[in-house]
Amino acid sequence: MFIETAYAMGAPGDAGAQGAGGGAGLVMMLAIFAIFYFLLIRPQQKRMKEHKKMVEDIKKGDRIVTAGGIYGTIENVSPNTLTVKIAEGTKVKVTRSSVGAVVKEGEEKE
Repeated sequence: MFIETAYAMGAPGDAGAQGAGGGAGLVMMLAIFAIFYFLLIRPQQKRMKEHKKMVEDIKKGDRIVTAGGIYGTIENVSPNTLTVKIAEGTKVKVTRSSVGAVVKEGEEKE
């Protein structure tokens, strides 16, 4: 039992090294947070802002693709929903947030 305790105590010089590591640990934590912010959080916020602007700018006649992959043309616009014509005689109502992209002329591939 005494030998186990002796191993757990460590060398006397370790106590000074732990005190100096506190400031370095804080600097490392701040550096890691900065890396996460610039590589993950900031780009995601930028994409969300661009998507919100795209959804707000949708107007009647725009060609869109939904998040589910359905292509269609906007027939009617209301504050929360869009009526999308996906085929002759077929219209669906979708939420604005389900719009994946606005398709420009020539981008759509059959």
